[in-house]
Amino acid sequence: MADSASNMAVAKGDHEAKMRLTAAEKTYGRGKGANVKSARDKKLRANLKNQEFKHKQAILQAKDAEILLEHSEGFLEPEGELEKTYKVRQDEIRESVGIETAKKGFELKLPDMGPYRMDYSRNGRDLLLAGRKGHVATMDWREGKLGCELQLNETVRDARWLHNNQYFAVAQKKHTYIYDHQGTEIHCLSKHLEPLFLEFLPYHFLLASAQMSGHLKYTDTSTGQIVAELSTRLGKPTALAQNPWNAILHMGHQNGAVTLWSPNSQTPLVKMLAHQGPVRSLAMDRTGHYMVSTGQDLKMNVWDIRMYREVHSYSCYQPGASVSISDRGLTAVGWGTQMSVWRGLFDAAQADQGKVQSPYMAWGGDGQRIENLRWCPYEDILGVAHDQGFASVIVPGAGEPNFDSLEANPYENVRQRQEHEVHSLLTKLQPDMISLDPNIIGKLDTINDKRYQEQRNPDHKPEDHMEKIKNRGRGRNSALRKYLRKKGGKNVIDEKRVKAETLRKEYAARTKDKLKQERMELGPALSRFAK
Repeated sequence: MADSASNMAVAKGDHEAKMRLTAAEKTYGRGKGANVKSARDKKLRANLKNQEFKHKQAILQAKDAEILLEHSEGFLEPEGELEKTYKVRQDEIRESVGIETAKKGFELKLPDMGPYRMDYSRNGRDLLLAGRKGHVATMDWREGKLGCELQLNETVRDARWLHNNQYFAVAQKKHTYIYDHQGTEIHCLSKHLEPLFLEFLPYHFLLASAQMSGHLKYTDTSTGQIVAELSTRLGKPTALAQNPWNAILHMGHQNGAVTLWSPNSQTPLVKMLAHQGPVRSLAMDRTGHYMVSTGQDLKMNVWDIRMYREVHSYSCYQPGASVSISDRGLTAVGWGTQMSVWRGLFDAAQADQGKVQSPYMAWGGDGQRIENLRWCPYEDILGVAHDQGFASVIVPGAGEPNFDSLEANPYENVRQRQEHEVHSLLTKLQPDMISLDPNIIGKLDTINDKRYQEQRNPDHKPEDHMEKIKNRGRGRNSALRKYLRKKGGKNVIDEKRVKAETLRKEYAARTKDKLKQERMELGPALSRFAK
């Protein structure tokens, strides 16, 4: 009886294992297995059998790894309808996450030199802090190591890392200065007068600054040459942000307009009215499809910049001082002493659904007026710079953990950083390649090709410009008179000018004959009323 019971248990265990393997193969299967029995060679048959066993073990292990949820974002999920994720506090999150993640949530109290502005390096490893009263500091924020600390004793309006953590630019009272990682002044950009905002284009090695006079200037940091000087003619700018998809700069103005700029054009590529008051801040998502703007009119608007139309509009209790979008599409907006993180703004816009009803997370309310926000690359961390210092806020599900080490490596050593800098300089893009649609590079110019093919055709007759304007308009502003005035230089006689003069004389003669005939018909008394 005992032997039969044990055999039944073994059979039941084999059946459960087969069922589990069948369920796992539906998701993680690797196709049809090898036919082991068809192999005549004993050694080959043993190798195939061993390989099939390893494949089955790999499938079962992949099924077991589902419990780790390695492909999900890891957002906060409410257990019921009455539970709200924006009520979860930072101390509760730090108690629930791992020790290494909990260390990333901290605050720096710097009450004397604020308000502060901040920026993360491209790999998310280093932090740059710049106080309005002249305090500038860099640090490896994960390990808490201070890089350099400066006291400039003059107004600092903005600061940005350059292509890596070795150099950073600071917008000071009169000019823009570039420093190295030890705090040594490398260069003074004297043509960048009274800069308000800075942006760095990493693939073009361009440092752009928006000045108080309304000018936008681009400087190539690899050569030190000014690439473009653009005049907005809209006064002092109020916001500046870069579209990471096409490297176009979006600038906000006092009249509520947002203009899109490229170093290849002296006029804005696009000009759109975003708010009914001054624009306070701008941010674009990594796909380049959506823009979020905040204004003095207490609005936060979501725009589809493929069609330049407003998708949704949200109200704020105070004007939004800063807005930033993470790699996973979370939107953080700071207004007054509060900061809100919104989830699914672009999903709702893409599906043409209604507004998102409530924010995903909230932070603040301790009397610290927020100055600017930045998401840390490849981390679930939001950096908040305010008038009392800096805060590192843990936001679950915000970062993209799968980084490309050839693009930006958070764990790079000195040798890798040096090689990456050389590769970046060798593959640097030219400023002429910045356009609204970056995919246009490499396409065929079909318009000029069609014109060239027409000119090569032996039956092709060149277009006569005079025939086009021959019968267009009359009077003092006719097309012929405009053409003759535009040509200028009366002593220069060419074929087109002679033809134009002949046409004008013929037209004047016809008009004179027509007027003479009308006067004869009307008689001597009414002839003066003839046209």
